[in-house]
Amino acid sequence: MTGGHTVLQIPVPELEPFVRQRHEHYDPDFVSADPAFVHAHITVLGPFLPPADIDDRVVSTIDEIARGMGGFGYRLEQVDVFPNGVIHLVPDPVEPFRSLTAELFTEFPSCPPYGGAFPDVRPHLTLDARTAGSDGVTVESTRRLLGSLVPAQCRAERLDLAWWGNRACRVLDSWPLAGPQRPAAVIPET
Repeated sequence: MTGGHTVLQIPVPELEPFVRQRHEHYDPDFVSADPAFVHAHITVLGPFLPPADIDDRVVSTIDEIARGMGGFGYRLEQVDVFPNGVIHLVPDPVEPFRSLTAELFTEFPSCPPYGGAFPDVRPHLTLDARTAGSDGVTVESTRRLLGSLVPAQCRAERLDLAWWGNRACRVLDSWPLAGPQRPAAVIPET
């Protein structure tokens, strides 16, 4: 496999219609035919190892971490923008995602989150970007397009190892978050 990279990610099926449509609009080569692949996701660790380096020890380590984590509830409502123009949703609570990233990075120190590009890694679900050629995209226009999809009560149930590459996006492996179940975050609507 060349021309891509692996990512450990939490799928967010509640936002799949929106995120897939944005990929169809901007990046049709990244629209997956794999029914297990969820374009809407929160990256936990990526880029991850090249597929050739993912051996039984790596799979076993990921499985142990995922099984120890347990599923958890979170809410997606807050739309924010990074300095580079990436418009995203912030999960609440954010701590389970940070914990999972930290635990995986401890086990795989050659895979810093986002390749070490950002000193403060902030879990998020990418929605769009305010960049040249982005058809006048703003936080406000993105919020309008989201419509009734947000706020979204979500539940992290699995950790996917996904391949992101032109015309080749797919799930390579998946692990249930099967430890003691954490209660869903109950966050009052504002």
